[in-house]
Amino acid sequence: MSEKNQNTIIEVEHVSKLYGLNRQEAVRMMEAGGEKDEVHKKTGVTVGLWDINLTIPKGKIFVIIGLSGSGKSTLVRCFNRLNRPSAGHVRFEGRDLAEFNKQELLEFRRTKISMVFQSFGLMSHRDVLGNVSYGLEVRGMSREERERRAMEVIHMVGLDGWEKQNCGSLSGGMRQRVGIARALANDPEVLLMDEPFSALDPLVRRDMQFELLQIQRKLGKTVIFITHDIDEAFKLGDMVAIMRDGKIVQVDTPEEMSAHPADEYVQAFINSADKAKVLTARNIMITPDALVRESDGAERAIRVMSRNALSTAYVVDDELRLRGILTIRDALKARQEGLTIAGMIQTDVPTTGPDTLVADIMPIAAEAPYPIGVVDDDGQLMGIVTKANVLSSLI
Repeated sequence: MSEKNQNTIIEVEHVSKLYGLNRQEAVRMMEAGGEKDEVHKKTGVTVGLWDINLTIPKGKIFVIIGLSGSGKSTLVRCFNRLNRPSAGHVRFEGRDLAEFNKQELLEFRRTKISMVFQSFGLMSHRDVLGNVSYGLEVRGMSREERERRAMEVIHMVGLDGWEKQNCGSLSGGMRQRVGIARALANDPEVLLMDEPFSALDPLVRRDMQFELLQIQRKLGKTVIFITHDIDEAFKLGDMVAIMRDGKIVQVDTPEEMSAHPADEYVQAFINSADKAKVLTARNIMITPDALVRESDGAERAIRVMSRNALSTAYVVDDELRLRGILTIRDALKARQEGLTIAGMIQTDVPTTGPDTLVADIMPIAAEAPYPIGVVDDDGQLMGIVTKANVLSSLI
């Protein structure tokens, strides 16, 4: 198996979905460059999807974003074959879903892929435990085993103590937690989430986004998440696909999409996003002009600062790990008194990781007397972030 196939869980190849009778004429018009509205007006055929090609990686959050009618929900329902494509192929771990017989498709939906809906879809006559364990009950698991498994995921989504409560008495956020727990109880490889948080108030929605990230990082599930909110897409997505009129416009990481939008439509989406919640330290950091080694003498440190017209220098060790900051004042004192610069370094330098969001850097930058050092997991200096970098990134 190729490396691509090992890292891919779903492949979508030239998938189209058309609704209506005169599909042959609609296909001819679309192949000639026609648009969705024009095709519907002339043929009565609705183009739900047109020539979709996607590769969805394992263990990541893949977000599909678009306005109402863009085709995002239609596409996601092809992944569990609730929608059968009019043309093209959807492959799960290399196998075409169209090849599944009735029993295989049933088993696929029970064990490999689960769906979380915006409307929760809970059973009002069952309590939380009963809802979460339902899929396991259908699979024929013993009551003791299914309730044990259900309690594990109830704990994971923060509903301890609520397992015997009727779902009708729960808040919207708690009901959505039940929906997520029910989907996770089957231990699927893929979680499909169709605008699951859009009905929640902003504070609850933010909490649910954070909890989803925590659960996904802990379990390593593949999550395919639909939204119309660009901030939500960029916050959650390892990869983001933007759809318009049944077509894919661009697929990229949030950072790359922000830096290199495919067209004006994508740019308009991005312009509505809070860039502080998209860009990271990696995107805005610069290389420090004044950089010296801990083993350098005071004379060299002074020369480096003088040449760059700066009053401070960043000090690293021989492995380029950040040791601190040396001021021109302390360098002059070291030269005058014959001291090494190692003993003059200010070590309380603000630092951050390369993947820290600009939104999280802003309060640090506002208080820090020096630019923020960007370091990797080994403490190696990758760059610095100045207040000017932070402000200019938001424009």
